Amino acid sequence: MTCAKILAAIWAGQGKSVQSFGDYAGERSGAPVRAYTRVSDDPITDRNKVYKPDHLLVLDPTLLGDEVVTGLAPGGTLLVNTPEDPSEMAKRFPGFRTATVDATAIARRHGIGTRSVVIVNTTIAGAFARAMDLPLAALEDTYRSLGFASNVAAAREAFEAVRFHGAEAPRGNGSPRHAVPHAPVVLPLVMHREGAPPPVATGSWRSQTPRYVHNLAPCNAWCPAGNDVVGFVQAVATKGEGAAASVLGRTTALSGVCGRVCPAPCMEGCNRREYDGTVNIRGLERWIADRVQVAETSVPRIDDPKRFAIVGGGPAGLSAAYTLARLGHEATIFDGEKALGGVLRTGIPAYRLPRDVLDREVNAILALGVDARCGKFLDKEAIARLGDEYDAVILATGLQKLRSLDVPGKSLAGVEQGIRFLHRVNLEGGSPISGHVVVLGGGNTALDCARSALRSGASSVTVAYRRTRAEMPAIAEEIEEAIHEGVKFAYLRAPSAFLGNGRVTAVVLAEVSLGEPDASGRRAPVVTNRMQEFACDAVLLALGQSADLSKLPDGWALGGGQVFRGSLPLTVFAAGDVATGDGTVAHAIGDGRRAATRALFELGAQAEVFERPDRNRAVPVTDLRLDHFAKAEPARERLAPVAERMRTFDEVSLGLADQLEAHRCFSCGACTRCDTCLVYCPEGVIRRAEGDYAVDYTNCKGCGICVAECPRKAMEMTA
Repeated sequence: MTCAKILAAIWAGQGKSVQSFGDYAGERSGAPVRAYTRVSDDPITDRNKVYKPDHLLVLDPTLLGDEVVTGLAPGGTLLVNTPEDPSEMAKRFPGFRTATVDATAIARRHGIGTRSVVIVNTTIAGAFARAMDLPLAALEDTYRSLGFASNVAAAREAFEAVRFHGAEAPRGNGSPRHAVPHAPVVLPLVMHREGAPPPVATGSWRSQTPRYVHNLAPCNAWCPAGNDVVGFVQAVATKGEGAAASVLGRTTALSGVCGRVCPAPCMEGCNRREYDGTVNIRGLERWIADRVQVAETSVPRIDDPKRFAIVGGGPAGLSAAYTLARLGHEATIFDGEKALGGVLRTGIPAYRLPRDVLDREVNAILALGVDARCGKFLDKEAIARLGDEYDAVILATGLQKLRSLDVPGKSLAGVEQGIRFLHRVNLEGGSPISGHVVVLGGGNTALDCARSALRSGASSVTVAYRRTRAEMPAIAEEIEEAIHEGVKFAYLRAPSAFLGNGRVTAVVLAEVSLGEPDASGRRAPVVTNRMQEFACDAVLLALGQSADLSKLPDGWALGGGQVFRGSLPLTVFAAGDVATGDGTVAHAIGDGRRAATRALFELGAQAEVFERPDRNRAVPVTDLRLDHFAKAEPARERLAPVAERMRTFDEVSLGLADQLEAHRCFSCGACTRCDTCLVYCPEGVIRRAEGDYAVDYTNCKGCGICVAECPRKAMEMTA
């Protein structure tokens, strides 16, 4: 700015009409500054920036780029503060009259500024005076009048030291050689209809550049199945259920199942939870699957399809088969039950998962060419033979070993595993039970046992759990529904004995206190000596399950999701609970997909191995601009009246009334083309382009306002 004013003052002393002003990047501290000087024989009335300069001074050579010389008139003077020879500058910028002077070294010798920050404005003005053939005496008089007398010596040295490439002839009368171009037409205020892009290229002002990015949303990071949650929610909001189903179908064929029985860790991770309540993602997934088929319907033809045997037809086995089939490979599922589904069919009651929903999605998988061989459990020898008959084997046998209790009275009649009870309820036309039933456990199986017992004839049911409700692993909505149906809960209770003469008549429960957190992160139960008897007519054990590795062929050992014989890895892979013990349908679906893609990779087939996303990379709520979003309560699923649902095993949840809940999604990390960046850009250099955005980087000065205002963390500043 000072340099521009000095030049204007010199010309003013020559009787010219002058104008000088600056152009700042005020949005960002430390941004470069441009300044303009106009000189004319006539009075200057133009109040616009200098878009097409006749001459250009560059005080900081690190800023010199193609954008800086944009608009410089052909043959115009380019004066750069650099020790380089002007011929080198001419090679880089042909067509201009180039001149160089090491103004920094001169100013440093004369002590202008400090050792770390040298001020070159008064020095380089001397070099420019020589380039314009301005009298040295006029420059010295101007410096004295402005109070810069101490800088005259440096200006004089620069005047004498400046070097030129090409014509060195003076500029005649010291006026600009080229006529000042016409200024842009300025319309009356009421006539403006749209903003024009800024004519001055300010891209050289940037130290960073705004970029559109796709960051990981927490719902995606928390989904064990690997679904693109943001993708399908946004699709159903903007394009309808068909588009949303296409997104889901890339990773799962069991959306109708998960939309009913998944514990929905995606909802636990939802950033909207911190604002006004998590988005009902599970309800939306069900809404989509109940209206259109999610599973893909076509199979690609590939040159070398691999053959896979899958042992176990539960969610992990079904997911593995679907993953393989949709990639063009052959999959055969072996299952001991009469129909596929595994725990989905044998362990989850129909009031949570109607069998027509399960059958519909299983049949969609089979329609891709998957073969099912049901009704016979394979022994060790049969499993071992599969390794010779198929390219690879995937074991998806689930958790078959039931956890029991080693306490007095454990063998009394009426004490049984809850899984056995549910098997009879789900596959054998019911399992009548009467009186007061005590269920031991706090997971989904315990709640399924309790609610099924009430529907099967029990007069009352009590669930005894060794921790509090806050630590119960069961789905929160299922706990609420159980309470509404009359199930009682006895928290901080652990079984110590069963009483009865041949048949159980009571269970002795010890009081529990909570100690320090254990490996699960929950406070560990500490059993006390305080006991209490609970009269009962039956006890159902729902204490958990584990993998039964005794069913593996002799010499086989499971490690890291793959089977080994000694130290030799086999083309046998484990999927789902038998490999991970996670115990949820969504985890099993994701791990079935992982096992299938890993097997393909090991066989040399084209496949990208699925791995769960790193939650630590997910967009935190603190990175969102919550002020851009209006508050709205989450949509709740409709429930059948309690009096009606207790008489049958008909489905309790009736789902969401519509898909409007999808509009509550923040779309964390993913652009929704909301135009916030476009609206807030102070230079107007962002525009829509083919359903996306384009940034005019020639005129973007890197202020970062678009990134700061993006509601979703879908933009970042990059070097």
